[in-house]
Amino acid sequence: MSISYKPVIGLEIDAQLQTNSKIFASDPVLFGQEANTLISPISLGHPGTLPKLNKKVLEYAIKMGLAIGSTIAPKQYFDRKNYFYPDLPKGYQITQDKTPICIGGSILVHLKEGDKKMEFHHIHLEEDAGKSLHEGDNPFSFLDYNRAGTPLIEMVTEPSIHSSEEAFALVSEVRKLVRYLGICDGNMEEGSLRADVNVSIRPVGTSTLGTKVEIKNMNSLRNIQRAIEYEIVRQTKVLNEGGSLIQETRTFDAHAGTTHSMRIKETMNDYRYFPEPDLAPLEISASWLTEIKSTMPLLPWEQEQKLIKEFSLPAYDAHFLADTREMALYFEEATQHSKAYKSISNWLMGPVKSHLNEKNQSITDFELSPKALAEIVELVEKGTLTHNLAAHQLFPLAIENPGKSASQIVEEQGWLHAQSGDEILLWVQEAIAAYPDKVKEYQKGKKGLIALFIGEVMKKSKGTADPKRVNQLMSEELAKV
Repeated sequence: MSISYKPVIGLEIDAQLQTNSKIFASDPVLFGQEANTLISPISLGHPGTLPKLNKKVLEYAIKMGLAIGSTIAPKQYFDRKNYFYPDLPKGYQITQDKTPICIGGSILVHLKEGDKKMEFHHIHLEEDAGKSLHEGDNPFSFLDYNRAGTPLIEMVTEPSIHSSEEAFALVSEVRKLVRYLGICDGNMEEGSLRADVNVSIRPVGTSTLGTKVEIKNMNSLRNIQRAIEYEIVRQTKVLNEGGSLIQETRTFDAHAGTTHSMRIKETMNDYRYFPEPDLAPLEISASWLTEIKSTMPLLPWEQEQKLIKEFSLPAYDAHFLADTREMALYFEEATQHSKAYKSISNWLMGPVKSHLNEKNQSITDFELSPKALAEIVELVEKGTLTHNLAAHQLFPLAIENPGKSASQIVEEQGWLHAQSGDEILLWVQEAIAAYPDKVKEYQKGKKGLIALFIGEVMKKSKGTADPKRVNQLMSEELAKV
């Protein structure tokens, strides 16, 4: 008989901190450089070298803890986590085992069935390992130690996630938050943000946790979701067929959508943790915590509330604009030049978003300044241009000519002249004269034909005439015939 199971999921989310140098050495932290050019005797663990802690790393970790409501541990020390792996140059990793820098905390995520608070167990600091490279059919592995010693925070959740959707939403919120704080670029494709996923299942109605399986180094939101869904199905099938699960580490094959065993999972004893003897214990002062708090930006949910309260935007608009700090700041700067807040939001969610998606750009790459976009918005708001003309003709021309103001482009194109009432009236009369039969049908009750006449005027004006003005004049003129 098949048994129904409930998944229990925990995440270990690693974020590479965006510092200029490594956590215990002065080697630069850069992506995509030639292999083994960002190393030193310290990061390679040569005999006689000593690590020195990067203070900025502490500050960034504390910012993340404060953002999610963690308790910041006042006293801490680092530990050695001992294991052999070719890309771990020292043969051990410096991490925090017994005294993580941040304890507890939570993030609210938005799900289809409602909001849910996702709890964290702790956040700890550690150094990243290097990278093993496998090129083509070459039987040898190559080692790049550029990444070795890059500072990481590892955010460990409570095992309180129960679906792939929840895991997807949580990692999405973490990525948004680290970007807001400016502590990590969140680029999962570059490995700056990645997650280990722990999945187990238990019979519905029971509380005893099942055997945990870990899926390593997931660097895609969609693949995190896919791996969890596959693993739940796999584990359920094994148990319902009378088999048993083992605690192991698995890898996810993104092409096949399946997980495969890598190794039996190590236990805590295997790592032989002990305090790092070359680093002094830490003590975080209350005054330094206060100083860090004073430098914190508005957090995503705080930014959303600001947009709703100060600019009277709908929740949907606020959520879109607050998705990145840069977009929210762009909007706020645009409001310094136009009070049409909802219209500015509509432009950002419409034409601007479409343009950025087409060019694969972010708002920081956008060719138009907030002031330039606000000028376009104002031309529409004042009735100088139709929205259609502004969006489909002025907007592209403004992007192509960022040195010209919107008003200058309008003048050069002769669009102001096209809006004169006399010229529109002439086009209306010409359209009526061109279709005498349709005029008779209109007079007999086929009022929908007015769209035909309006369409003719819009063609003559090349889309520059104000549709409302055209409609008004057309109705008046048809009534006279």
